Amino acid sequence: MDPLFEIELERPIPGSRDAGRRLYRQLKEAIQDGRLAAGTQLPASRKSAEFFGLSRNTVAEVYDRLSNDGLLVARQGSGTYVADLLPEPESSPSPASTYRLNAFWLQEDVTAAMGFWRDDPPAVARAEAPIDFRPALIDPRLFPFDVYRRISAKQLRGLEKKPAAYKSPQGNQGNFHLREAITNHIALTRAVVCRPEDVVVTAGAQQAFDLLARILVTPGETVVALEDPGYPPMRVAFAAAGARIMPVEVDEEGLVVDSLPPGLGVICVCPSHQFPLGVTMSKRRRAALVDFARRHGAVIVEDDYDGEFRFDGNPLQSLRATDAADVVFYVGTFSKCMLPSLRLAFVVVPEWARRTFVAAKNCVDWHCSTPLQTGVSAFIAEGHLAHHVRKMRQIYKRRRQLLLDLLKRDFSDWLEPIPSLYGIHVAAWARHGVDLDAAVQALAGRSVKIHTLGRYHLIQSPRLGLVFGYGAVDLPEIERGLAALQGVLAR
Repeated sequence: MDPLFEIELERPIPGSRDAGRRLYRQLKEAIQDGRLAAGTQLPASRKSAEFFGLSRNTVAEVYDRLSNDGLLVARQGSGTYVADLLPEPESSPSPASTYRLNAFWLQEDVTAAMGFWRDDPPAVARAEAPIDFRPALIDPRLFPFDVYRRISAKQLRGLEKKPAAYKSPQGNQGNFHLREAITNHIALTRAVVCRPEDVVVTAGAQQAFDLLARILVTPGETVVALEDPGYPPMRVAFAAAGARIMPVEVDEEGLVVDSLPPGLGVICVCPSHQFPLGVTMSKRRRAALVDFARRHGAVIVEDDYDGEFRFDGNPLQSLRATDAADVVFYVGTFSKCMLPSLRLAFVVVPEWARRTFVAAKNCVDWHCSTPLQTGVSAFIAEGHLAHHVRKMRQIYKRRRQLLLDLLKRDFSDWLEPIPSLYGIHVAAWARHGVDLDAAVQALAGRSVKIHTLGRYHLIQSPRLGLVFGYGAVDLPEIERGLAALQGVLAR
């Protein structure tokens, strides 16, 4: 099979004696500046006239010179390729005044918030696999890929017979069958009663936050209340839209509604399993929050990122109940109950905002991948999501219980677990005098990844703590990781 070779070359002048030297120079420059990337196959010398307008012997000599320079490598029976190990091309930095970036994205706290899962590598690399207690992570090895692969293949075959139509922008709020499956799923698991036309499918929860910020924020005017501590990427989405950010404290009953000032336009909350403290907003606070929003003309963004996983107490419905449907934007995701790599989420949008939200979605990417949506739709409709959630509840319950037992047994001098009912992480307050930053740094050298609560605060808190995610660690890893933490704290 002939390679795709689209490099612009200066064709030789007929009868020119330096044609070989010119081809050599042009190919060398193309390799060194990256236009011919490592591993690129060059045309066979027998096709020299077609590609280069030169004889086969001349091109073979050029290839030999480039091979002697270490830029090409010949593979027996396969062809000639650009060498894999090439020197880095030299680049001269452009003057700062030549290109200007939006100053918002140059702020260190913004880049840190959007990369809050990234940690500096330990000073000494260790051979063992890391034990990862960071929150909001899952173990993809537990997902039923064989089932999803079969279902997706069936849906793809259906698209072959009936290709997806190119619809008008207003029709691209998501595949209807997926939106119908979502309404059935969240009605049962989260008591969210809505219609398929109320749902808009997004490329992950982060796109949902970005779209909500686009339609709800008037730059420089709209005040957005965010839980503190809270989810940093959500804060960035609203700040980037020009919102005036108002951090609001969280206690054992959730967001402190009495601390909300008048004049708010948007209130963002995680009522079922607050991120990262893990507390559940009380019924009293929920009613007060909806009442506040109505009295002050504000709207509520409910982030229900892992509400499917409940371990104690009676089921507690989402904030977006039927009597609050006009003031609550409900954001759900498949990142925790299925796979983060799907990059698929959804928003239940009040009727008065749906047209605007869909227009913003179409401005960004028209719609999410149709094959992906149909695959997830069938996965839900055939009952596989419910089965997977039930299985993961049991796995997470065992991990959670072991984690809490060890914290209570071995860490009473250093840590106090924060009660929680939902989700795939628990947090713990540190007792006075514990240096958590030093502990986290020491653990990184032992291949144990864990976050402090301070990482999620916008305003520095007088209380310190740790967040223990158990979505990506199994039982033996929890034991080893906490043993390492105990050793560090006991020093």
